[in-house]
Amino acid sequence: MTKEERHLWYDFLSTYPIQFKRQKVVGRYIADFFCPKAKIIIEIDGSQHFSEDGLQYDKERTDFLNKFGIMVIRLTNIDINQRFRSSCEFIDLKVKERL
Repeated sequence: MTKEERHLWYDFLSTYPIQFKRQKVVGRYIADFFCPKAKIIIEIDGSQHFSEDGLQYDKERTDFLNKFGIMVIRLTNIDINQRFRSSCEFIDLKVKERL
């Protein structure tokens, strides 16, 4: 896990009342974090995700997962490092909406 993934896991998701799994295989992809009950995947995107190839790969991946009713939430390293609380509140809101 990256530094940002560890921060989100240890400081929020690991104690979240609805179970999240980390580094979970979903279809042909490995999700940073997956909540099976709410069918939400959280991806923490570093700079490599903003290249043309990275954006195309992420779009294909998201489209594939959406076909199975899975919502993909993309947060950036900057979101985790500078907007941690609001990022956690956003995740909580989306989980509650999906349950």
